[in-house]
Amino acid sequence: MAHKNPLRKDKTCLNCNYVVAERFCPNCGQENIETRKTFHHLFLHFFEDLTHYENAFWKTIKNLILKPSSLTKEYLSGKRMSYLAPVRLYIFISFITFFLITIFPNGEDDFVKINNGKVKKEIHKKDNNKKLSAEELKIIALKEKGILSQKESDSLRKYIKESKNKETIGKDFVAFGYHSVKQMDSIRAIHSNEISDFVYWINKKAFTVFHHNTKEQIIEKAKESAIHNLPKVLLIYMPLFAFFLWLFHNKKRWYYFDHGIFTLHYFSFLLIIILLLFLSKKLFLCLGDYPIMESIQSVIKFVGFSWMVYYFFPAHHRFYGETRVISFIKSLSLFFINMFFIIIFLIIFFVYTLISIH
Repeated sequence: MAHKNPLRKDKTCLNCNYVVAERFCPNCGQENIETRKTFHHLFLHFFEDLTHYENAFWKTIKNLILKPSSLTKEYLSGKRMSYLAPVRLYIFISFITFFLITIFPNGEDDFVKINNGKVKKEIHKKDNNKKLSAEELKIIALKEKGILSQKESDSLRKYIKESKNKETIGKDFVAFGYHSVKQMDSIRAIHSNEISDFVYWINKKAFTVFHHNTKEQIIEKAKESAIHNLPKVLLIYMPLFAFFLWLFHNKKRWYYFDHGIFTLHYFSFLLIIILLLFLSKKLFLCLGDYPIMESIQSVIKFVGFSWMVYYFFPAHHRFYGETRVISFIKSLSLFFINMFFIIIFLIIFFVYTLISIH
C-alpha cells in the first residue's frame, strides 16, 4: 500500500492557485501535500515511484510482446495509467537497444578482438611483420583456438591471397569504370559533357574513401555509421508506415492518430525483439562454441524472426476488427508495400553511410 504524505493545511494549489477540496487539485491534478519532507518521506517516495514505474514497464512489455494490439486497444480506450505512454516507451526502448548495440563489440570478431594482443604477436613472429587482412587475422585466431588445423589454415590463407586481385572489381563498380580523379578531370577537360556532375561527385567521393581507408576500415566505419543513424531512419519511416495504414482503413472510424499509436507500439515491439536476439547472441558467445549452444541459438533466432514476421498479421486483425480474409489481404498488401519502401530507405541509407565515411 502506498504511503500517504500529509496534506497541506492551506487548500490553495501551489501549481495553479486553484482551491483544492480533497487531496488532488481538480484543475491541474497536482497532489496538495507538504513540499518539505524528511529523508524518511523522500526514501519512501523514491521507492514508490520506482516500484510503480517497474510494474508499469514490465506490464507494458509483457502485453506488447505476447498480446498483439492489446496495448494499443487499451491505450485508445482510455486505460493509460497502468502502462507506459507509446512515445515514452518507444524512446526508452530505442535508447536502450542502440546504446547496448553500440557499446558491445561486433559479435563475429569478438574472439579476434579479445585475443588481439596474442594474435598480433604470433603474426609478427610467423609472418615477418607483414600486414594481413581481417580475414587472415580471423583464420589465425581460429587456428590458435584449435577450431582450424594447420592445413586448413594454410589453405584458407592461400585462397585469400590468390583472390586479392579480384578486390578491385568492387572499386571499379563504385567508380563506374574510372580509375582516378585525375583521369576524370582529363576527360571532362576534353569532353565537358562526358561525365555528369553527379557521377563525378560520386566517383570523387569513392576515390577519396578508398584512398584513405582499407577495405576493412570502410566496412567497420559503415557499421558504426549505420548503428548511429538507424534510429533516425526508423523515426523518419514511422509516419509513412502510419500513412499506409490510414490509406487502407475507414477514414471516419479511424483517425491518423490511431494508426500512429499502433505504429509506435509495433515499432517498439520490433526493437525489443532485435534487442533480445542481440543479447542472446552475446550470451551464447560467452558460453562457448559448443554444438548444443549453436543449436539453441539457431532455434532462438528462428523463433524470434518468425514472431517478428507473423506478429503484424494478428495485431492488424485484432486491432481493426475486420474479417480474417479482409484483414489478411490488407495485412499482406501492407507488408509488401512497406517492404518495398523499406528497401528504398535502406538503399538511400547505404549511400548516405558511404558518403559520410572520411
